[in-house]
Order: sequence, then C-alpha cells, then structure tokens
Amino acid sequence: MAEKERDRRIQDMGTLKALAHPLRMRLYRALTLTGTATASQLAEQVDEAVSLASYHLRKLAEHGLIEAAEPGSGDGRERWWRPASEGVRIRDEDFRDAPEQIAAHTAASRLFFAQRSDMYLRFLDERPHWGEQWAPGAVSSEAVLRLTPAELAELTGEMLALVRRYDELGRAAEAAEAAAGEDAGDAEGRENVAVHTYAFPFRT
Repeated sequence: MAEKERDRRIQDMGTLKALAHPLRMRLYRALTLTGTATASQLAEQVDEAVSLASYHLRKLAEHGLIEAAEPGSGDGRERWWRPASEGVRIRDEDFRDAPEQIAAHTAASRLFFAQRSDMYLRFLDERPHWGEQWAPGAVSSEAVLRLTPAELAELTGEMLALVRRYDELGRAAEAAEAAAGEDAGDAEGRENVAVHTYAFPFRT
C-alpha cells in the first residue's frame, strides 16, 4: 500500500463540506487515533449505528480523506479503513474568493473548535482520574502579545514546528516499542495528547 502523505491541504469546497460534518469529523478523528478500523469498530467508538457510520465513511472516502486498508483481525469480509494522510490543513487563504466559500470555511472552523472544546471539557471532568504524573504537563494558558502580521506568522510556524518535532519523537519511540514487542504506551505510559493552539488578532 502506498505511503501516506504527511498533511493534505484541503482547497476545494466539496472536500471541506465532506469533512465539516459533526459525525464525519468524529469518525475521522477516531480513525486517525486507531490507524485502521472497520465501520463496526468506529461506530462503537462514536456510539452510532453501523449503517450510519458506514455511509459517512464512504462519503469521506469519496473525497479522498480516508482509503481502504489491509484487513486486520476479525471478519475479513468487513472493509477496513485508514486515513489517506497523516493530517489535513485548511487555510483561510484558500476560501476567500466568494461569500459561500467564506461562509463554508467559517462554519467548518466553528465545528472544529466546538469539538475541540468538548474534548477539553471532558478532560477537565476527568482530570482527577489521570493522576499526579500528568498534572505538570497539562496546561491551559493565554498570552496577549503585541505583534505584526509577519511576527504572528513566524510565531505560528515555530509552534507548529515544535509540535511536529514532538509528534515525530513519539512516533519513533512507539515504533521502537513495537519492534521490542511491547504494547503501545506500556514502556513510558504513552497516551494520546491533544495540543490545541489558537493565535489571532483582536481589538479591545
């Protein structure tokens, strides 16, 4: 099977609308975390009917966001899926040419933020159960800076590069653990970690 591209840049309205659907986004995120899965497995994770999950997975596949994967364990007759890329990028500059593009990009951005916010609220509710070892690293902060547009772009680039470096570090360590015959996360208590960053201009 072909190597997945690192990040796919979404630049067309059809693909943006395909992803900017509440259930499809939840399915896509769940599939990104598991790597490969069937509709039945994903339906259980998002607490929806298998038929509904299958329909929306096919819609994601029609736009090249996910693709068929090698069958895993279980019933070989069921289709397996995987993300078609390591991630996706959606940039404001690609959806500025018409009012309907601006509206679609705004609606998608609001959906993504709402789902990320729900993830953080869930963490707050579950924080006592994570234990003391996770407390020092879990952070919520706000900094108000005085920057030019170029400085903001530079800051964003540096933050994304730092996140990517730690992503690659975690992937390499997990691959080494797998090669040593260890279950994912067993060696160092590795867990999924969400890093949400928002940098934007505002006036008082």
